[in-house]
Amino acid sequence: MKAVRFHEYGGPDVLRYEDVERPVPGAGQVRVRVAGSAFNLVDDGIRGGYLQGPFPVSLPHTPGVEVAGTIDALGEGVADGADGLRVGDDVVGFLPIVPDGAAAEYVVAPAEVLTAAPRSIPLADAAALPMVGLTAWQALFDDAKLTAGQRVLINGAGGGVGGYAVQLARHAGAHVIATAGPRSSQRLRTRGADEVVDHTTTAVTAAVGEPVDVLLNLASITPEQLGALVDLVRDGGVAVNTVPRTPVPADEARGVRAVDVFVRSDTEQLARLVAMVDRGELRVDVDRRVPLAELPEVHAEAAAGTLRGKVVVLSTAAWRPVTPPGTPGRPWRGRSRG
Repeated sequence: MKAVRFHEYGGPDVLRYEDVERPVPGAGQVRVRVAGSAFNLVDDGIRGGYLQGPFPVSLPHTPGVEVAGTIDALGEGVADGADGLRVGDDVVGFLPIVPDGAAAEYVVAPAEVLTAAPRSIPLADAAALPMVGLTAWQALFDDAKLTAGQRVLINGAGGGVGGYAVQLARHAGAHVIATAGPRSSQRLRTRGADEVVDHTTTAVTAAVGEPVDVLLNLASITPEQLGALVDLVRDGGVAVNTVPRTPVPADEARGVRAVDVFVRSDTEQLARLVAMVDRGELRVDVDRRVPLAELPEVHAEAAAGTLRGKVVVLSTAAWRPVTPPGTPGRPWRGRSRG
């Protein structure tokens, strides 16, 4: 099969599109024929060697922690039909980070991290949901305990996590203030943001006129900038942060709680997100789709700081033109759902 791997740490040029042995599922695992995976910044950090401490991968390594595809083989101890998993089922999942990932035609995964894929969108596009969707859910509801009527400031809402966070917060009945650049502003309004602050022209601290109950920071900013955003949180509120390089400071004098998010796989939560997608309550946004062989170019864009939006990486077998539901006349590349 084809896969993208790196045999040494380094820049995007260490990635190789090459032939590898098709993996065999072990005990408790299933093998998935990949329709799509998705690029995440953690892939860049692991390839670059910056995250060897928390994620000690073995080389050569195949990146890709988000996957959508079809089960084609079951390992020992996984009975056909047990826990809802059957050969031929379309599934989606947030994979363990250290083992080989989904930037390949096939990947093996623990059965417990997979759930049924959405039926209302092309299968490959579902790869844009698991990790980023779970990050948004866990930040807002597990960590911030967001409830209806609260005011939430989502800083850096233009990215993949931010798009889901805006939709989930709005669905929960919160008043949503989102910061983003001009490219994302209209999309965030259509996704439910009550206010959108263009951080390229306006200081966020000046634009937010009333204290917020929840701050969700998704942007790489300086500790001073993050501290200024925490000052916008009301006494007794909470500041949640997903950027590990800049831990969020608590304000104990005002009772402002601080939480740094470390996303975890949770199939129950993922199944809720899938159900919301199929009910039309949650939109999966994909900026573009690229064939597996072009994944090194996506890494290069990320390293240069020019990558925009969520990129779905299509496995070699999935790379053919189809038209997704709801977009007449707009061709894309992916696997159709039969």
